[in-house]
Amino acid sequence: QVQLVESGGGLVQPGGSLRLSCAASGSIPRISAMGWFRQAPGKQRELVASITSGGSTSYTDSVKGRFTISRDNGKNMLYLQMNSLKPDDTAVYYCAFSPFFLLTNPPSRWGQGTQVTVSS
Repeated sequence: QVQLVESGGGLVQPGGSLRLSCAASGSIPRISAMGWFRQAPGKQRELVASITSGGSTSYTDSVKGRFTISRDNGKNMLYLQMNSLKPDDTAVYYCAFSPFFLLTNPPSRWGQGTQVTVSS
């Protein structure tokens, strides 16, 4: 069974940057998709970005041009580089995994989440 552990959240000022990491362990199939969801207080969890095992990426419109998702298949790591952060990006960010070509919603596995707070 795949386990996901996020790190890298924290408090950052508007316009700042953060890099989230997700370490995956367990039986990870060659074909799999991973991604990041986020949930702000009082809002539904939303898919922020996803990436296939081949490296194809997808982003929600609100983060395009600011966030970059990447993965290191050899190290079983997933990353989310977040630049030009805005207060609206404040949320708990969750790493996600699906043993399919594309990330499902909901995914097969979630991480425990990491808090990102954008505030001056």
